[in-house]
Order: sequence, then C-alpha cells, then structure tokens
Amino acid sequence: MINSREVIERFLEDEISSQELYEAISDFIDSVHIRNGEFEGNYFIIKKMDLNNFIIYVENIHPDENHREIPYSTSIYKENLLKEINERARDKKYILKPRN
Repeated sequence: MINSREVIERFLEDEISSQELYEAISDFIDSVHIRNGEFEGNYFIIKKMDLNNFIIYVENIHPDENHREIPYSTSIYKENLLKEINERARDKKYILKPRN
C-alpha cells in the first residue's frame, strides 16, 4: 500500500510532464467555472469534488473482465495541490501560470 505523499509524487512525475499538460491541469484546478468534474491525465484522474477539494487516483479498467480497479488514491485541498504542481513546474523550468 502506498501513502498519500507517494500518490502525489507519482502524480506529479506522470502528469506534470510538459508545459501544456501543466497548464491544462492548472486551469482545471483553478477554474471557478468548473465546480465539479474529472480531468483525465496520462495515467491519473483528478476528480474535482467542489471548488476546493480534489481526489487524485489511478483507474485501471479491465474490459475483458468487465470491471475497474482504483488501486490507490488521495484527497487534497486546492491550495496544496496548486502549490505541489507549481513547485514541480518550477523545478522543470516551465512558465508558471498566474493565479485567478
């Protein structure tokens, strides 16, 4: 079993992998016009529960067995998630998005 910090680290490694993906994820998280919904990244899904709360998880779909698995997930507050992705973007020398 992996802990919440490991989920965040894996998420950052897999999803903050280009300037474009960083911007798309940042826009989704920070948008006041999207009150809830999902953002499907390369491997992780970001579920927006409301304007401030998110669940990050991996979804493995097994169509031949007709089921899906969510092997690990974590919940995170908006400000903490934005801080994490901006720190990763800064480390990768991306141009940081201004906050709304």
